[in-house]
Amino acid sequence: MNTDESAAGAGSVIEVDDDDLYGLIAALTHNDWQPSGENLRINVVYRGHALADRDLDTTLFRLRGPSSEQIEPHILRNFRKYAAQDTSPGDSDWNWLSVAQHHGLPTRLLDWSNSPYVALHFATADPRCYDVPGAVWCVDYAAVHELLPAPLRDVITAHAAGLFTTDMLGRVAYSMADFDRFRDRCGRPVPLFFEPPSLDERIVNQAAVFSAMSAATGSLHEWLGDHPELYRKVIIPPGLKWRIRDHLDQANMTERVLFPGLDGLCRWLGRYYGPRPEQGSSAEPASPAMGDEPGPLLGSARMPGGGHVE
Repeated sequence: MNTDESAAGAGSVIEVDDDDLYGLIAALTHNDWQPSGENLRINVVYRGHALADRDLDTTLFRLRGPSSEQIEPHILRNFRKYAAQDTSPGDSDWNWLSVAQHHGLPTRLLDWSNSPYVALHFATADPRCYDVPGAVWCVDYAAVHELLPAPLRDVITAHAAGLFTTDMLGRVAYSMADFDRFRDRCGRPVPLFFEPPSLDERIVNQAAVFSAMSAATGSLHEWLGDHPELYRKVIIPPGLKWRIRDHLDQANMTERVLFPGLDGLCRWLGRYYGPRPEQGSSAEPASPAMGDEPGPLLGSARMPGGGHVE
């Protein structure tokens, strides 16, 4: 296992050998690198990418790029207008954004998990990506929150919490317009991590966490590039993906568990009984990241979508 302290905004990049499954697990679960230090629990969230070179762009930014700020209020307003009245557990933008992200609407949120195994699932769920490196991003959210402006940081401190909830955020920034007023000392957007409401079993089983920047066009990728000590990126070599997948299936970390219901069952069976890597596949790689629309796993290619808890 090699550590590469890269230049120009690439934090600690961990490269794992093709046969080092337990070295990979150690790289994801050991907390010796965390700036927030020892605690009762590891203060890290994880995001799996089937393609290692995928940036941390949101689905909203991939949809509209620099015009995301102008389009976001219209998307969210129409989602609220046409969704069922009892869709959201609360009326704040945070609750509505959580529901929207959960159901695939392009938003400023990114999907993460408290579980490295969930992230590994999304990095290895698509057999068409087994011939290219994947990655798991690991971020010390407690250290990120220590850098927040005082009003936001005080909320975390007052609740002795590591992650925000939508209720906590609603008290200090009820709308995205309120949230967008928060900036760092240089006037740049800031990130935070929060746990969404337990909307259904899928969010619970995936140990879901969302990140948000205080600007619709804000880039967590760029922000982390300025704070490389707060994250590490663990590269998964192609030769290890099948062994990881087999390990996860034995541990029951499958679509049947992460997507309760017939859709998840069919997704699991389609992958489980599909061709092994050495048998090849006629479809093009897809499913680049956690939260991207998975589409059919076998038989036809699809365009890449966008992020984790779907």
